[in-house]
Amino acid sequence: MAYDTPEFAHHQITLEGRERLTVSGVEDVERFDENMIVMSTSAGTLVISGEGLHIGKLTLDGGELHVDGRVDAMSYEETVRGGGLFGRLFG
Repeated sequence: MAYDTPEFAHHQITLEGRERLTVSGVEDVERFDENMIVMSTSAGTLVISGEGLHIGKLTLDGGELHVDGRVDAMSYEETVRGGGLFGRLFG
């Protein structure tokens, strides 16, 4: 899958020194706490993990999210077909 297609063109991640993160192309924040932020982006579900994570600014109209705190990892998750517990078990 090529990520330079127009579908993903507006999705960008900028990390400054593991302490300041900016993500564009955010469509929704599914859940968050001080150790993890899970969001839907134009490129898929993005999971940010770390310590002391704090959402400083969220603009869903513009699709931009600013996070402060120590970022330990960023990863994209596969979309689970069927959703829910049974979808994960039998999907």
